[in-house]
Amino acid sequence: MPPGLEKLLDEVAGDNDFQSVAREVMPDFVHIFVRVDSTGSPADVAATSTGRTSTVLRAELARLRCRQVLWSTSYVAAPVGYVSQQTVRRYVGRPWDALA
Repeated sequence: MPPGLEKLLDEVAGDNDFQSVAREVMPDFVHIFVRVDSTGSPADVAATSTGRTSTVLRAELARLRCRQVLWSTSYVAAPVGYVSQQTVRRYVGRPWDALA
């Protein structure tokens, strides 16, 4: 993934009333831990994040313009009320270790 993706995700969050708490950008997936108020929906966060980043990345990187799909339509959203923020941050930063 492009090096500016993390900054772009933070900008999208700031422009759309949710807070990017932690993120992990890997070559084949992205984990984002966001804080959203009670009116925000996971679908809106996913659509806004993928839509804006897709547009910007395609404009900046010619090699991505020929790709019909940049992001998968799949995402996982889960409330973190039953686990600590520290646990979620650890998972986002090192997902394979958290599952062990």
